[in-house]
Amino acid sequence: MESFTVVETLQPAFRAIFWVGAFATASLALWLLYMIITGFRIWVLGNGDLLSPKLGKWAVVTGATDGIGKSYAEELARRGFSMMLISRSQEKLDDVAKSLESAYNVETKTIAVDYSRADIYPKIEKGLAGLEIGILVNNVGISYTYPEFFLHIPDLENFITTMINVNITSVCQMTRLVLPRMEARAKGVILNISSASGMFPLPLLTIYSSTKAFVDFFSRGLQAEYKCKGIIIQSVLPFFVATKMTRIRKPTLDKPTPERYVAAELNTVGLQDQTNGYFPHAVMGWAIAVLAPIKLVICLGLRLNKSQRGGYLRRRKLR
Repeated sequence: MESFTVVETLQPAFRAIFWVGAFATASLALWLLYMIITGFRIWVLGNGDLLSPKLGKWAVVTGATDGIGKSYAEELARRGFSMMLISRSQEKLDDVAKSLESAYNVETKTIAVDYSRADIYPKIEKGLAGLEIGILVNNVGISYTYPEFFLHIPDLENFITTMINVNITSVCQMTRLVLPRMEARAKGVILNISSASGMFPLPLLTIYSSTKAFVDFFSRGLQAEYKCKGIIIQSVLPFFVATKMTRIRKPTLDKPTPERYVAAELNTVGLQDQTNGYFPHAVMGWAIAVLAPIKLVICLGLRLNKSQRGGYLRRRKLR
């Protein structure tokens, strides 16, 4: 009789535990279903039809002669945009422009400027005058020659100025030049190419990592400001892509060619305000953001970059 009384007394607690467990299980199942549907929408169906000259006749790409920037120029030209190519070398710009005109029968214009300088924007403004710009890709960027401790960076003062001018000032100034005409037409897309290095501090690449974090925050803040005005501003955070800047020669599943990366990334425009742009990169980004403690990420980054620094310095001594 006493044991029966105890069981009877505990029954409300058992029922409460059962319903809490059922609610937790149902919530997890709904979350997983939502993630699967969202992932299918982004990575399988995509949103590729959004990017067409209906946004505006011209697409502007900075850092357009190599790597990811060149691939953006090629893909947007393939979609019918007239291309404004901006980079440092006029010779390379002419080669890319001729290639796009021949392959896609589109109009091209070029502006040769050095984004490490702060006095270039009147020239760019003049070159953009009168153009109906539908897309701006802020791609130009530089990184370290090799990982290095902050105080040991060669010519540190100029390095800081150059890195900020190329990686930060260019994004702000190009957006300043292009955004008003997008706002006036209530449509347009700005893609700001950040880096997965901007998702967390990266020791020995600290300035680069910090500039890319700025690009990410700047993009997401502006998207909140201008989304209601019909403008898409997306922060793009790729992991490694096989380009000249990363010195990766052989593409792999997690280190795609720039062409493959850009084709995947453009399908996310309008679906994600912040994107890693490519499904394997998205998985890596999710794992780091959700599963890995930030201290562990920083520690591993420091260890990896110390190793790369040591290898670079040893090779330089052998020359």
